[in-house]
Amino acid sequence: MTNALVVKAANLIRSGDIAGAEFALVSLAETEGDYALVAALDTLPPKDLLAVIREYDTSKESVVNLLVTPEQFARAVVMERLYGDHSHVRLRGMVNAVLFRDDSQAGEFLEAIGDVDGGCEALIDYLSDRDEEVVHFVTYDTFNVNRTEEGDEVDKSEVSDRDWKELTWLLKHEHPDMFEQIWPVLKKRMKERLRREAELELQEQEKLESQERPAAAQPAAVVDPGEESAL
Repeated sequence: MTNALVVKAANLIRSGDIAGAEFALVSLAETEGDYALVAALDTLPPKDLLAVIREYDTSKESVVNLLVTPEQFARAVVMERLYGDHSHVRLRGMVNAVLFRDDSQAGEFLEAIGDVDGGCEALIDYLSDRDEEVVHFVTYDTFNVNRTEEGDEVDKSEVSDRDWKELTWLLKHEHPDMFEQIWPVLKKRMKERLRREAELELQEQEKLESQERPAAAQPAAVVDPGEESAL
């Protein structure tokens, strides 16, 4: 029955019925137990597993997200980059849903992501919208870019947001080898972004100044003294 349900789930995924596929997988857990579902997930191609995980709905609990193993999830996270989602909204949603699930296995999941090719690159994408805060955190241990004094450091309890702050804190303090591969890339991207923004701002300023500059005075018309007056 396990193989039949896995084949059914895979066919549903390929036809675009993600909800139906998840229902089939959940049915497997209900009839044969959680271990059967974990084993079934291991037989699914990473792209099929990803299709289920990335449709995570925060309004309901996902059995698949609760039972996916660190290794299975790491492969799915790397596969997510192939979707070319420049906003990385799906990536952040699925990472938060699985890393910060209630069984507190965030460390194991991060290690698995770090062990797979492309894993650190996926986390760079995850943190890309927060590059300035992350780079500031490297030096000052706080995400407040306006705080640079000793004693401004935050501890884990202050950043347990089940989101990017908690992930960054875990990387720096519990997975420093991974963090050393991540933050320099974010710093480079931040510099490039700030340079582009400065160039655009300069262009806009020059455009405004040219629009506000008064037009050059037009030369007066030359009157031929030989012409008779119309009066």
